[in-house]
Amino acid sequence: MKKSIIISLAVLVSALAFISCGTTKIQAFPKMYEEDPLIMLIMPPINNSTAVDAKDYFYTTMTVPIAEAGYYVLPPAMTMATLQRESAYDSERFIDGDLSKFGQLFGADVAVFTIINSWNKSIIGSTITIELEYIFKSTKTNEVLFHRQAKIKCDTSTGMKGNGLLGTLLVATADAVRTAASDYVSVAVMCNETALSDIPYGKYHPAHKSDKEEAAMSKKISMSASK
Repeated sequence: MKKSIIISLAVLVSALAFISCGTTKIQAFPKMYEEDPLIMLIMPPINNSTAVDAKDYFYTTMTVPIAEAGYYVLPPAMTMATLQRESAYDSERFIDGDLSKFGQLFGADVAVFTIINSWNKSIIGSTITIELEYIFKSTKTNEVLFHRQAKIKCDTSTGMKGNGLLGTLLVATADAVRTAASDYVSVAVMCNETALSDIPYGKYHPAHKSDKEEAAMSKKISMSASK
């Protein structure tokens, strides 16, 4: 499946910087390679932002980038129904607790937590900036296998160009409307595809364990992304 994200120039520049610094995947994700997990459980995101609907949309869009990296991701609809039945919809209650119960209930090796810290729309700049964290925790040891803080500026502009002052104003208006009514799904996809683009390949990927020397991003990133 082709990814739906075209990484912007800012992302490419950042990636080159990481390569020049010599950060490799084995250096960035040693515990992921050590535990070598297979089955991922996506936990409902923890939403600290003012965007009420962000939680559900982020939840449904995290499956694809992780599955494409070669992991088996438990079906979101099934796991959500089970989590709600077991009164486990609020991940805040479990992120710092014993995760062995999720390993027993779902057979999951890793519980994937997401914390959405902010969701800010810039009408003038036609962008939405999201600050969030990704935390992969082992259900066997409760150890954090992967933790990344990400600040991602998503371009929500129409891509149109205006001629003259009137044309420019019309394009700016169209961009403002698009940003104000921006689809949470497309923005969530942009964030997840960008922030998880360098995770180690899982057992279902042909490059599993042969990607250790590939370039990796840092634990804290600030990037731009567009469709």
